[in-house]
Formats: sequence, C-alpha cells, structure tokens
Amino acid sequence: MLTPLPDKLEIPQGSSRNLWFFAVLILIVLFLGLIMQSFLNKPKLLTDPFLQLPTTNSVRVVWFTEFSGTRNIVAYGENLSKIATANTTKLSRVREDKDSHISDEMKQGIIDNNPIVRHIWRHEAEITNLMPGVRIPYLVTSETKDGESVSSKVFSLSPTPAAGIGLKILFTSDHQLMPMTAANLQKVAETIDKVDAVFMAGDLINIADRASEWFDDDRGRAFFPGLQGRAFSEIDQKGVKTVYSGGELIQHAPIFPTIGNHEIMGRFSTSSSLNDQFNDPFPRAAVEKIYPYLTQKYGMKDKDVLLKNNSFNSDTYNEIFSLPSEKNYYAVTFGDVRLVTLYVTNIWRTPNLDPGARGRYRERDEDFDRPEKWGYGQHIFEPIAKGSAQYSWLEQELYSAEFQQAKYKIVMFHHPPHSLGDNIVPAYTDPVQIVDRTLDGEIKMVRYEYPKQQDYLIRDVMPLLETAGVQLVLYGHSHLWNRFVSSSGMHFLETSNVGNSYGAFAGRKRRFVPPGYGEDYSAIGDPNGLEPVMPTVAPLLGKDGLALPYIDSNDITAFSVFDTGNGTVSSYYFDTRKPDSEVVKFDEFKLKKS
Repeated sequence: MLTPLPDKLEIPQGSSRNLWFFAVLILIVLFLGLIMQSFLNKPKLLTDPFLQLPTTNSVRVVWFTEFSGTRNIVAYGENLSKIATANTTKLSRVREDKDSHISDEMKQGIIDNNPIVRHIWRHEAEITNLMPGVRIPYLVTSETKDGESVSSKVFSLSPTPAAGIGLKILFTSDHQLMPMTAANLQKVAETIDKVDAVFMAGDLINIADRASEWFDDDRGRAFFPGLQGRAFSEIDQKGVKTVYSGGELIQHAPIFPTIGNHEIMGRFSTSSSLNDQFNDPFPRAAVEKIYPYLTQKYGMKDKDVLLKNNSFNSDTYNEIFSLPSEKNYYAVTFGDVRLVTLYVTNIWRTPNLDPGARGRYRERDEDFDRPEKWGYGQHIFEPIAKGSAQYSWLEQELYSAEFQQAKYKIVMFHHPPHSLGDNIVPAYTDPVQIVDRTLDGEIKMVRYEYPKQQDYLIRDVMPLLETAGVQLVLYGHSHLWNRFVSSSGMHFLETSNVGNSYGAFAGRKRRFVPPGYGEDYSAIGDPNGLEPVMPTVAPLLGKDGLALPYIDSNDITAFSVFDTGNGTVSSYYFDTRKPDSEVVKFDEFKLKKS
C-alpha cells in the first residue's frame, strides 16, 4: 500500500540554508570569473617606460607592448598636461623556443626545435624643451584598436645634467637572469637615494633573440623587470625563501649599455633552437669566401642580409636600445663624465679538448673536412686593433674637445684587460688557425693558438687610453669583483659579481691550460701583469682568515656606484644567506680630477 504524498513538501530549515549558500557561492564564482576574464582581456604594458639618449634639453621615453596600439603617448609636465606621441616599430627577430621559460599556453605552438615568433612593439617618444636639473613627472599610455587603454604609473624624467652637478651612477654588468641579480638591484635601490644613470658593461641577457629573457621570463628574472622593480626572483638559502623584486631604476635614470657576447646571435635559422643559433656565429671573412654558394642556396639578392643571416648579428639589442651611433661603439657626455663605450667582445667557446668539442682551442673531429661547420675559435666580432675603423674612431674621440674638457673620463667595454677571472684567457686577439695533416694530406687536427703578445687590448688600446688621461676602465665578463691600478694611475674595475660568479683564479685555484699548446695561457692571476688591489674598507676573508682582493661568490652579490660630486667609486656587497642583513661598503677609491 502506497503512502499518499503530503499536500505540501517541507524542506528542512538546514537544507534550505545550504541551498541558498551554494547558490550564492556559485554566483560569486561566476562574478569573479567575469572580473578575471575582463582583467585578462585588458591590454597590458610589457615593460614600464625607461629613459634613453638624454641631451641637454631632451630625453627619450621607451616602452614595449604586445600590440601595436592605435595611440601611444607620453603625458608629462605639470598635471601631465603635455603630450608627446610615440613612434612605434616592431622587433624583427624576437622569438621563443622549447627552452624558453614561458607559459604552457605560449609553448603550445612550439614544435621540436622550431622557434616561434613573438609579436612585440617598441614605442619611443622624445620629450623636448627640458631644463637641466629640473625633474618632471611623466606616464605612458597605449591604446588598442578596440578603444581599451593601459597606462603606466607616474615616474620622473630630466635631460642630461649640467656639469658641476653631483651624480650617482650605477656600474653593473652580466645580469643574464642569474639568481642574485634581482637581489642586487633591490639593494641598489634601497642603499642609494637616487641613481642618476646606469652604466652597463654588457651581457644583459643570455640569448638576445629570446624575448622572454628581456621581458617576462616566468622565473621572474627577466632583464627589464629587474631594473624596474617588477621582478619576482626567489632565492632559497637552506629552506629560507626570499623573493626579490629588483629596483625601480631605469624609469627615472637613463641606461647606457655596451655590447657583450650575449647580445650577439649567430647564424639565423627557423629550425634550430635559439641556444644553438646563439652558439653558432661565423666570421664575416669566412662567409665572404662562400658567398656565391650562399647566393645559389638561398636565392637571396640582398648581400648584407645574406651575410648577416649566415654570420652573426646584434639586431635585437640594436632595436631595443636607442644608441647615440648606428655602430656598437659611441661616446656621450653625462654631467661631468665623458663615457666612451667600445665594441670589445668575442664568442665564448669551451676550453674542452675532447674530440666532440667545437671549442676555443680546436674543432670537432667530425668537422675536419667540413669548414662550414667550423667554429673558428674565439673569433672577435668587431676589430679593435690599431688601424681598424673602431681604433681610428677611438683616437679621434680621445682628442675631441668633449673628451679633453671632461672632468671624468671613463671607457667602458665588455672583455676584461685585467682580471683574476676565467674569461680573460686566452689573449684578446684573432685566433691563429693551425691545420695538422698526415703525410697523405688528410686533416688530423684543426686547432687554434692565441699569441699573448698580440693581445689587442694590451698592445694597442691601453697605451692609447693611458696617454689620453682616462681615469677608469669599466668592464665585465668574468662574473666577479676585482680592481687594478696601472703604474700611471689608471683604474680598472670589473664589478660583475652581480647574479653569480665563475670564480677568481688566485691562490691554489688554477685555470685550464691546454696541454701541448705553444702560447702562454696563464693558470693564475692577471695574465697581463697587474696585481689586484685589496678592498680598502671591509674585504671579505678567505677560509684561512686572510683578506681577499676579490669577490667571487654565488651567495654574496656586489655593486659599485660612482659619486661624481666627490669623485668616489664605492663598492658594496650583500649576503643573500642573511636576507635581513645590511649592505656592506667594502671598497672605496677616488678618481683624480682631470
């Protein structure tokens, strides 16, 4: 017998409340989803704006987006009432590949080693009619074709400062997305009241054509975020995790870079990884010899493009920065400083002598009969020897009125002339190729020597700088801090223990020396004969308790600041193992006024 249904179905009070709760919860989730979707669809700036190419009455503002924008402007001045319209260009070579640290969504389009194109636009506006010493507010805005817009925060800008004004200039190099870089830059911002300029001695990133290394590497270590206070780089010291954001520096202060080996890409390819392309530069002279073959293979009539695609290029670096010259060497006056930057770098190759090594001292066994596969040792990208175009330009610059009249004369490039580091060996000269053959003419070895007496920096450039009264030579490359002084009083500073170190070769630590080779490859110390200067304030101590004339640490990061008001270069370190510790000034020296 069936039980009749009641006239009214009553839901227990507790169940009713649960239903209402879940209904409200669903509505909240849907609402939050709509907000999130709206947020994700909003246009974003790929970078904050940064400052470039200041003059006595102007400065350029540059920023990047992933859309071209129908209107890209800088609002500046009192109440941000003045408007400057930006010129927009698209980066031509930036890509991503399977080794990029990017989102899974972006990686979906990558097949095997084939890189994919990143569509990135650069916006640059020149702000004119400025007064030296007067700092004004600015922000940038980019608008999409759908009418949506995105603006930066408000920052400040000014033109080149007048002579006689005390400035604080950051000396840095070799960021390369290394673990301590963001911590280093954060401590710069916390320690120095106001950085007026950044002098960067090369190796800004690792792979120049990998867009994420400049803009948005998902480890939070990309180049621009670090220098703009937008990084999120975590350091784990024995379970103690600290996240560093870098420093808000180049939104307010111009950056003056010099080119390093990591800003240069090798032979272009659509089917090999970006790492492989970076490691595959080919000397221009060697490409010229096979030019007819390349013309037949690629059918390309533009000789310059053909040669560039089959040798090396710095296109991405040149497209990102506004340099005073179309060449990768230039000179500028900034306050009391005349800065001369040179194109002094070569390809880094492994010292390994194994049969499969295409290295600095030999070619691979399998490539002996295939010259198109040779690496040609650590070949130099731009000549600097006496008689070269760059050397002649340098001579003219050193005798110019702008240089002669400057209170402080600084020359900056990437490769070290004096160092305890590894990368100063072999000598900075063109590799001498030696082909060993059997009696019947078969190649049994292709090797390279580097005559120390033909080091172009020591033989040709340093005497020129000494004679011209240069007070400081700034460089990087070996990822350590050390400095030297010549007999004439010219200072040498390598302040590149920023994100990591490759070691100092002093005491019992020895560099690799290729056995059986005839030239001098120094195992220890500075190969070019100077003794390192002991830090004057608080040197680190070695395991034996003795003071060290260098910093080569993967836990302690160092930076240097030049105060033009008193001519003092001060160097500081921060121990990332002690995140709550203070920054320590460990060295200080003065540049004599010219």
